[in-house]
Amino acid sequence: MKIVLAPDSYKGSLTAKEACDAMEAGIRRVLPEAEIVKVPMADGGEGTVQSLVDATGGRFMTRQVTNPLGEPVNAQYGILGDGKTAVIEMAEASGLYRIPADRRNPLVTTTYGTGELIRAALDQGCRKFILGIGGSATNDGGTGMAQALGVKFFDKEGRELPFGGGSLGQLQRIDMSGVDPRLKDCEFTVACDVDNPLTGPNGASHVFGPQKGATPDMVVELDRNLAHYAKMIERDLGTSVSDLPGAGAAGGLGAAMVAFLGATLKRGVEIVVEATRLAEHVQGADLVLSGEGQIDFQTERGKTPFGVAKVAQKAGVPVILIAGSIGRGVEVLYQHGVQSVFSIVNRPMSLQEAMEQARDLLADATERIVRVAFAAEIIKKI
Repeated sequence: MKIVLAPDSYKGSLTAKEACDAMEAGIRRVLPEAEIVKVPMADGGEGTVQSLVDATGGRFMTRQVTNPLGEPVNAQYGILGDGKTAVIEMAEASGLYRIPADRRNPLVTTTYGTGELIRAALDQGCRKFILGIGGSATNDGGTGMAQALGVKFFDKEGRELPFGGGSLGQLQRIDMSGVDPRLKDCEFTVACDVDNPLTGPNGASHVFGPQKGATPDMVVELDRNLAHYAKMIERDLGTSVSDLPGAGAAGGLGAAMVAFLGATLKRGVEIVVEATRLAEHVQGADLVLSGEGQIDFQTERGKTPFGVAKVAQKAGVPVILIAGSIGRGVEVLYQHGVQSVFSIVNRPMSLQEAMEQARDLLADATERIVRVAFAAEIIKKI
């Protein structure tokens, strides 16, 4: 029997790789000789670098870069097993968690550190890039990232703009002449699961600005500045980003990735499925197990278990999901190849207990599932 294990992390408890190991332990109690293929997964958000490095036998790199307030910070990125693909979470350098709440100010915060991570990966020989762009502290339209890679932004006096979204209203010229020449040989794919445009009521500033420290007046200013920025991009680069779905992700970093790096915006789980070659691993399998901490109606909106289920469904392989907690609306998943959804919780317990015992609970739940699946296979043959 071949069983493919493709869970996401159980946040706060287990990484995706640790979840694979716990599932394997449960299976071995029932089927010690089973062929088990472990494919740690993610959906482009937190944990994506860890999962892709684990799944491909890659390595981690650490580099001192610039945090959102211009201060030095050590940030990590991954190089996949092929040695040519870098995977970067922009939050490592430019994330909201990098600065305390009382210092958050999207008028001045920058994505410069994200650009420095890209440059560091270029130095390591990487020419293919996967970027997760959730959790930003910034609203600078990705200008900081572009500045780190050699793009210059000038005001009408010929002065370079300072960091932050507050200065974009003064932008009069974009100079691409100093862009790192290595970028022309690169391919960028961005994990982007939001479709917010750059500006307007559903844009970067109005939807995400307040959580980054923007007051109502600042939101108006930032939105106006990004609208001007979009006009300058279209004039100087010939690229229209103002209405592009996903352009507003990470304070406009989505727009910058497309405009300056020719990036493709894709759903995070689709990127991970491709990078891990999940479809290949699923071929010939008898069962696929996936899961994460919470499974509910929102899982259908591109979460890892849904992405895994779609791949398995296409291959005609049954999928069972194992959740830390089962929320409402999971029934919708049964239309997408999922056979059933189980919880790891096997008795009354607090969330804290469940998280602390997640490894053993997941192994036990997997054992129970495989015993039922094995029994069903025996019954079918009678």
